[in-house]
Amino acid sequence: MSRRTVGVSLIAIAAVLYATRYIAAAIFGSGVSSWSSNIFRAMQADIGNDLVWLSIIALIGGILYLMWAEIDVAKKSQHYDQFQKSFD
Repeated sequence: MSRRTVGVSLIAIAAVLYATRYIAAAIFGSGVSSWSSNIFRAMQADIGNDLVWLSIIALIGGILYLMWAEIDVAKKSQHYDQFQKSFD
């Protein structure tokens, strides 16, 4: 599996994990007769922040994998030396 595929997959996993927290809170509160933002925040607090932290870790990992893949492609190209000298 290429690094780009892993990077994009990790970013997709991060999006799913982040959305799951909101979906779980909505399902958890589906039996509530009245809605308010305070009730929804309380339901999210019951779910916890684990999904947020896992999504942040997956997002950072995905971005790092995409950067790693692009750096490898740049190193293999002919213009890498010129690119590197521009930062010296």
